Amino acid sequence: MRVPYEQYTDPDVWQREIDLIYKRLPIMVGLSIEIPEPGDFKTIEMLGMPLLVTRASDGEARVMLNVCSHRGMKLTTEGCGHARLFTCPYHRWSYGLDGALKGVAEYKKFGDVDKATLGLTQLSCHEQGGMIFAVLTPGLEVDFQAFLGGMIADVEQKHFENWHFCGRREIFGGNWKVAYDGYLEGYHFAAAHPETIHPRTYSNIMHFEAHGPHILIGFPQRSIDQLRDVPRDELWKYENNGYDFIRTFFPNISIFVAPEITQVAQLIPGPTPAENRTILYFLKPEPPANDEEKQATETMVDWLQSVVDREDYQVGLQVQRGLESGAHDSVIFGRNERGNQYFHRWLDYYLAGEADAPPPEL
Repeated sequence: MRVPYEQYTDPDVWQREIDLIYKRLPIMVGLSIEIPEPGDFKTIEMLGMPLLVTRASDGEARVMLNVCSHRGMKLTTEGCGHARLFTCPYHRWSYGLDGALKGVAEYKKFGDVDKATLGLTQLSCHEQGGMIFAVLTPGLEVDFQAFLGGMIADVEQKHFENWHFCGRREIFGGNWKVAYDGYLEGYHFAAAHPETIHPRTYSNIMHFEAHGPHILIGFPQRSIDQLRDVPRDELWKYENNGYDFIRTFFPNISIFVAPEITQVAQLIPGPTPAENRTILYFLKPEPPANDEEKQATETMVDWLQSVVDREDYQVGLQVQRGLESGAHDSVIFGRNERGNQYFHRWLDYYLAGEADAPPPEL
């Protein structure tokens, strides 16, 4: 399969991806364990949109634009925290955890306002499997369950919402598809990860299972022979003990559950076609029992960030420079890179916007 270079470099292509995919499909905006208790909140900037994610008093997650309805001031600049109200630092208008306008400073002088119509702008959101999804176009409703499908049902069995949040890190790379392409294959393991992944996992041996546009990818460990006599319907119990999975949610999430720590990668395109910002979230089933375990967890988080940045994203930046040189006219995905081919066919499907067209098949 050939994909033209311009798919990774052209500003018009990039803008259509933002408008037709990133702003119309469910996008993960955070993990449930980041805001476990009512009053907890986090902020995140996605595609130039400042988001405020809260746990309201009813226990439900809310996703809103972090913008005061009075004069457009960013409501809070804190990355995360706990609050009963959000008070604008410009004129002290205040809002509840659900985004409702609670107070107008010196309202007798300001004049009558209809508080019910001046709350924070809400985004459609959905929480499941320990993940919080939203649609980045205000007023646009989607069927979250239909879109997330079998992949979220699989993730739900992990109960991430009850795990321990170990923190997050940020890394930066080339076009978002250059980065995402790397999560979809193990063809590069021997060359790009000779001392980290390849000693544990075979290179260029993969299996793919599709759930709509989302992909479950299986990678055999070098110890997989120990599972030779395990009944086929029992093999699912041996994740990380002979094989590993990568779970991807189209268009920008990759989840790697490992025995040491779990990494959730969230790709955010921009601010130009040649750039992406990726937030790496780290979590474990149980919190560290003591300071020694806490330090070991921090060390593992730093090591994983370094590996992904150095051996994947820095390589991706070199790929981006090569694409922008125009040295050839297209990249090539071989028959072993089925995940990449499937991903790009779904991109084309959504960009075409043909509702009656059959969706791609793996």
